[in-house]
Amino acid sequence: MNTTTLDTLNKGTFRKLPMEDFFKNSDRAAYQISPDGKHFSYMAPYRDRMNLFVQRIGEETAVRITAETERSIAGYLWVDNERILFVKDTGGDENYQLFGVNLDGSDFRAYTDFPGVRTTIIDDLEDTPDMIMIGLNRRNPEVFDPYRLNYRTGELTQLAENPGNWQGWMTDHEGRLRSVTAIVDGVNTQLLYRETEDQDFRPVLTTNFKESVSFLEFTPDNKLVYAATNLGRDKVALVLMDPANCEELELLYENPKYDLGSISYSRKRRKLLAAYCTGHKEPVRHFFDADEEALRQRIKAHFPNHRVGVADTDKAEEKLLLYVGSDRTRGAYYYYDVKEDQPVKLAELAPWLKEEEMVEMLPVTYTTRDGLELEAYLSLPLGYTMENARQLPVVVNPHGGPWARDTWGFCSEVQFLCNRGYAVFQMNFRGSTGYGRKFLESSYKQWGQSMQDDITDGVEWLKAQGIADPDRIAIYGGSYGGYATLAGVTFTPDLYACAIDYVGVSNLFTFMQTIPPYWKPMLEMMYEQVGDPDKDREMLAAYSPALHADRIKAPLFIAQGANDPRVNKAESDQMVEALRTRGIEVEYMVKDNEGHGFHNQENRFDFYRAMEDFLGKYLG
Repeated sequence: MNTTTLDTLNKGTFRKLPMEDFFKNSDRAAYQISPDGKHFSYMAPYRDRMNLFVQRIGEETAVRITAETERSIAGYLWVDNERILFVKDTGGDENYQLFGVNLDGSDFRAYTDFPGVRTTIIDDLEDTPDMIMIGLNRRNPEVFDPYRLNYRTGELTQLAENPGNWQGWMTDHEGRLRSVTAIVDGVNTQLLYRETEDQDFRPVLTTNFKESVSFLEFTPDNKLVYAATNLGRDKVALVLMDPANCEELELLYENPKYDLGSISYSRKRRKLLAAYCTGHKEPVRHFFDADEEALRQRIKAHFPNHRVGVADTDKAEEKLLLYVGSDRTRGAYYYYDVKEDQPVKLAELAPWLKEEEMVEMLPVTYTTRDGLELEAYLSLPLGYTMENARQLPVVVNPHGGPWARDTWGFCSEVQFLCNRGYAVFQMNFRGSTGYGRKFLESSYKQWGQSMQDDITDGVEWLKAQGIADPDRIAIYGGSYGGYATLAGVTFTPDLYACAIDYVGVSNLFTFMQTIPPYWKPMLEMMYEQVGDPDKDREMLAAYSPALHADRIKAPLFIAQGANDPRVNKAESDQMVEALRTRGIEVEYMVKDNEGHGFHNQENRFDFYRAMEDFLGKYLG
């Protein structure tokens, strides 16, 4: 990085922060509260890996109850007041195994210690003592069978055998398996239903995968369901539905601009509380319960300048854990007793990062060449505004997925790059989720085409605004964002000065040949979304960057996890080989103990240190 660029930012008040400050493990994270509201739990570093700690409310000291040193814990949950279950994988292979431990660290158990098998959580069975419902692909790696696990004894009881195309299970409020989603002919989705567990599942609705019907929660009497659907409409809406025939009984909420994102349901009060959509900046909330709306307003009044969410609650729903954050802070956790109405700060995730030294994420919009208005985010180095930002070096950062989206909020990568003097541009190109069915479907079979044009058009908008220096624009992305990075330097070779591909797809043929086994039931669907290797061979060949490496002019840095189950290491290998064969400059980093992204702290440090050096070399 050019020292002069840094020194001139913000008239000398700019401070270059250590790279490690942005990417080291959080001081504390993933707070939860026990069902009885007497204990907190959280994840914190132990020998550079995130482990579990438990602390009694009102006491100062915490007890570490796990000692994982090879791989950080990926997630956990309380199953009763004395026991916590957690999952972790091996070297990034995403074959998560389930473990359990008591609050004092005793009775450690490995419940699903089956090599190459992935565990999913179906239902915590809150009201069924000693039991949890999980899914395992032990019998067949392509599909998951449901099991009840007795977490006291370790006994597993298989509840049904997946015929080969069942994808998702749903239970009612009594923990009974009532519904399952199936993939039919690879491209059609079928909902199956039964009244009791003594009955066989029967199909009640078959739709094309482009149509969405998802059962979210049973009504309190377990007879009807709250469902998310776009049947007969563009945006996903919340409806009341009869699961026996999928008849829509009542439209509960529909947003004219955004898809339904999630709902909130009270187990204690047995009622629907709210519906949520992801907006351009603030979430869109619609309340069904006046008491819940009043509670949220009381909580928000304590943090008027920050976004507040309820991270967890005890079973009585009287003691809450709040997550409070913004675009300029990684956030903090607070304990909130509903009766006392006085938040108590528990911990900041990154207390070493000061809010006043972080930058804002600015929501912006731009129009594509075919007239679509896209939502995007622009982050500028400290001291710059939209009015005075001129001729800056820019890192264009398309998101992964691709059927995902960028959202407003704190991002360590964005803050790090801005701290090094770069503007960062993120866009929700066509196919990004949350904007309706038409917008989503407009991305099908458009990898490298209109989806890439949307990114290019965003760059041209930045140049037209005078914000970007045309000679100092880089592109960086992971997963699909890595594909977009490679496509950017392949199909618009004069647009970017350099590029960073992180676990990205390079060859559309080999990518679809090496997907995880549990994706294979959806392979025909993938052919509809990305392209059919037989019917669309010419198109897939035309937009596979590895097959056109001779077009690339910009230097590349490629990073890959050796155990990546989603984007096989061969995707990066063949790209590097193609570039080196043609004498094109490429740096290649492979981590043997990582998968789809770098999760171990030391590997993150290596990656971002190399990124900093690479961008400094080519953007100046």
